[in-house]
Amino acid sequence: MPSRSCVCSCSRADSAADRGNELMKTLYRAGMLSLCAAVLLGACSSSTNVVKVQDLAKTSDAPYQKVLVVALFKRFEPRRYLEDEIVKQLSQRGVDAVASTSMMDTTTPVARKTFVDMVGKIGADAVIVTHLVSLDSTGKEVTMRPEATRNFWPTYYWNVFETELTEYVEPPGVELRHTLVLATEVYSVRTKEPVWAIQTHSKIRQDNDHLRDYSIYVNEAATIVGRMDRDGVIKR
Repeated sequence: MPSRSCVCSCSRADSAADRGNELMKTLYRAGMLSLCAAVLLGACSSSTNVVKVQDLAKTSDAPYQKVLVVALFKRFEPRRYLEDEIVKQLSQRGVDAVASTSMMDTTTPVARKTFVDMVGKIGADAVIVTHLVSLDSTGKEVTMRPEATRNFWPTYYWNVFETELTEYVEPPGVELRHTLVLATEVYSVRTKEPVWAIQTHSKIRQDNDHLRDYSIYVNEAATIVGRMDRDGVIKR
């Protein structure tokens, strides 16, 4: 972390250091767009609302005890993270759940036949499918609080002190805000029809130190499974 020092009589000034700080800001701004584009999930704070899309069908064979959990994202790792957390939440409620990513790798086709074969293999009576509806992200520069140390001592003049100030200069930070919408549907294996569906709308705020915070997966899974439990979709 760069630092700067000055010695003066009750004042501080360092134009060269200020110019260096402006250069750091310019370089940091140049990287902001690539940083915002690279981030998908991760949070330092978030809030989630649930929107009911389809009430549990009266003709369904719920509650379900053996389920296959499927997340349909572009990248394999986010799919695996969310599926694993949903499986954990279901298992805590006594439901026998299996993550689709535990039965495949990155080269396995993400196709209907793949998941139909999994259903037959584990004997599932329902399939839970979660997919991304939308993700809107914005970013803004925020000023970081500088750290400084100060030493001072008296001079030969009455009530005049000499001051040494050392300030540790840090580049500006970035605050990212996301609006994430996920859709979750439950399909009955017997009827091959969707019997229940919701959307989760999450407001996520993150800073540069929490770009890969895993808690968003935990929060989303807890919200989804909690609502399934409340609506009688799963069997305890």
